[in-house]
Amino acid sequence: MNFKKLSAPSLKELFITEMEQLILSGELKIGNRLPSERELASSMQVSRAVVNSGISELEKKGFLVVKPRIGTFVEDYRRYGTIDTLMSIMKYNGGSLNKGEIRSILEVRIVLDTLAATLTVDNASDEAIQSLESYVNDLKNCKDPTTAANLAFGFHHELGFISGNTLLPLFFVSFKNPVISLWTRFCKEYNIQALYENTFGFYENLKKRDLQTTITFIQNSIHESIEGPRQIYI
Repeated sequence: MNFKKLSAPSLKELFITEMEQLILSGELKIGNRLPSERELASSMQVSRAVVNSGISELEKKGFLVVKPRIGTFVEDYRRYGTIDTLMSIMKYNGGSLNKGEIRSILEVRIVLDTLAATLTVDNASDEAIQSLESYVNDLKNCKDPTTAANLAFGFHHELGFISGNTLLPLFFVSFKNPVISLWTRFCKEYNIQALYENTFGFYENLKKRDLQTTITFIQNSIHESIEGPRQIYI
């Protein structure tokens, strides 16, 4: 058996986690001005360097905004956040997403999958499309929900690549962690066979280059998870 190396979080990581929890809990509200870096360092018993680098990281995540010569304020992270913000929200909620966040991710998936399918039908060779079959076959025989979720992600990521759009694979990777989390939950709720059937149906329609049927399949299968019989809300 292999054991993972254990490592303690740095003071910067602890500072960021503490600030995120204060913001996500509502104790620090959007628009609130933070104390100065000197005051934060003193009250939290860390160096100003830790506070300064932590604030910079939180600003990149969309949790804070630094206004020169004015101060540092809690930002509207749902409006100006990044995919890292979403991951922080999931971590704060114990790996869970609320109904609105899950619905939003699935709606984005409809858009990305539809674009990827359209470009693949128009541009990809038969050989490129057939390369997706290995993910489908491995998924059919898979017994572990997390492995199955990763195989489904691999299918969609490869689809983005063969579409010819250079940004699509990057978009898929940006949503990798929350999407795998949702697919893992889907497998546990409705079994791996259900995920296989969705992926297989997508592939079969794509292989026939029947774009309208493929798009309809994408919309119907994802809507089943949004408001149909296979919802994956908590």
